[in-house]
Amino acid sequence: MIQTRTTPAAKLWRTISIVALTLVLAGCGTAESGSGPGSDQVSTEEFLSEHGLDRMAVTDRPNDLMASVYPDELVLAGEAQEVTIDLPEEKAYVSIAPYVDTTHDCFYYSLTTCRGELGNEELDVKITDSATGELVVDDRVTAFDNGFAGFWVPSDIEGTIDITHEGKSGSVDFSTGEDGATCITGLRLA
Repeated sequence: MIQTRTTPAAKLWRTISIVALTLVLAGCGTAESGSGPGSDQVSTEEFLSEHGLDRMAVTDRPNDLMASVYPDELVLAGEAQEVTIDLPEEKAYVSIAPYVDTTHDCFYYSLTTCRGELGNEELDVKITDSATGELVVDDRVTAFDNGFAGFWVPSDIEGTIDITHEGKSGSVDFSTGEDGATCITGLRLA
């Protein structure tokens, strides 16, 4: 008989497992199956938001679970187990926590422990590919409860992130190469 656990860690593990499966499946699409911009990947983003992986309230996040995003994989670690899931090859996940007064050093985004200053605040975000000049993100978003806003962008690009919030703005360079950061915390709004 299978017993269902209802602890916050169990709920988060269940959500992460579903999201991980979705990320794996999203990475298997072909152009014919609609894996281009605005199709399967948008569904993955909507799925992440709908199931609350990033949007989980900070107070509900378990201390005994780590979920970290690296350039090419999502790593989930519990007390006695670690699971690694490959991310889609042509996409990278970049999580950004702009700040006004305080920040912290961060390189690989932790879905369970990273915290930024501007939780639940509206941000105007533009992400530009420096090589092509293409605007890959141009959106008004609400930062997650933990102060971060996450975006799927093309992999292997260098570019600029520009954010505006309540009349203040800032900019920072980024890279989604294999040595690129998935956690951007150096964007100061002034």
